[in-house]
Amino acid sequence: QVQLVESGGGLVQAGGSLRLSCAASRSIFSFRTMGWYRQAPGKQRELVAAITITRGGSTNYADSVKGRFTISRDNAKNTVYLQMNSLKPEDTAVYFCNAEVLLNDYWGQGTQVTVSS
Repeated sequence: QVQLVESGGGLVQAGGSLRLSCAASRSIFSFRTMGWYRQAPGKQRELVAAITITRGGSTNYADSVKGRFTISRDNAKNTVYLQMNSLKPEDTAVYFCNAEVLLNDYWGQGTQVTVSS
């Protein structure tokens, strides 16, 4: 079992920045990937960014956030971060942390990000 705890969400004005953190309950060295998803009201959950853990830290981003968001990891702290810059009102959503461990998917409880115009 893996517990994921997100933090760092909040209310920010358009153009501002936030950094989300996702702390895992155990070492992430054996994880395949970790990522951030988001879900806005009335919309499906979508991938925002992902990073591989076991194979060199390659990253993948949704087109809508490329150049603005950066995903990173700190293996020693068992934590993945999402640095979000130049935030837009359309980035408003609940952001969820995800971890792929062997054949299982684990999710955090989500953290709200609200961007005002």
